Amino acid sequence: MPTATRKPRLLFLLSGSIACYKACFAISKLVQAGIEVRTVATPSALQFIGKATLEGLTGQPVASDLWESGKAMDHINLARWADLALVAPATANMLNRLSAGLADDLVGSLFLAWEIQKKPWWVAPAMNVAMFNHPLTQASLQKLSGLGVRVLPTGEGALACGEEGAGRLLEPEQLVMHVLAELGPKIA
Repeated sequence: MPTATRKPRLLFLLSGSIACYKACFAISKLVQAGIEVRTVATPSALQFIGKATLEGLTGQPVASDLWESGKAMDHINLARWADLALVAPATANMLNRLSAGLADDLVGSLFLAWEIQKKPWWVAPAMNVAMFNHPLTQASLQKLSGLGVRVLPTGEGALACGEEGAGRLLEPEQLVMHVLAELGPKIA
């Protein structure tokens, strides 16, 4: 947890979903609320939003490539730096990969380097209702929860695919509310 001499630190991880646009709004509000935010974006997340957007919102470079020259220890360094990790949007692919313990990318390596018994790792699911309700996705959510991961609820309603139901990423204000409740600062 943050000390009295520094800002709370949030590692905001984005996986590939149209809901990345909501994550950008949440990141902006969290920075305005006094949270130091660093971002990790999967290559698929960067198909929806650019590195320049995330760097502009946080004032920090975006981590994305486990194999980038000079960044070989990012998965360790970022895991030690942050007070809280939030994967939002957490796609079905991401949830199933984390649940399987796959560490062949930066997010998976970060998850395994994270001291989950000492500090929180959260996921905020975002996907089509059928994908969300699929038995494998639900099993992955249960497994992650059993490991100590906090699974945030999903919203319900219109989805990007045109269907209705569970699986919507929480609204930016809701994400911000959850993070601020954990890390302390209040929005002015």
